[in-house]
Amino acid sequence: MKVKPGFTLRDICGEYIIVAEGLENIDFSNIISLNESSAYLWKNVEEMESFTVDDLARLLTEEYEVDRETALRDSEQLAQQWLKVGVVSE
Repeated sequence: MKVKPGFTLRDICGEYIIVAEGLENIDFSNIISLNESSAYLWKNVEEMESFTVDDLARLLTEEYEVDRETALRDSEQLAQQWLKVGVVSE
């Protein structure tokens, strides 16, 4: 997977939000709000050319006290959400 061009993480009044930049990405039906751990993952994958669910899980286990099985499950759910709302592509 990879982050689609034109989507950027912003901290707005203490809340992490993915915002669309550019006319091709404007769709206000999907406001994407992230919690702290999702924002941490986004910041890291934003800098990668591509990433996998395993990459997300590895990042979670490196930063948080979470077992690999939980990290993989949570990473898969997050990746599916990001794909569904169109901020990443396969």
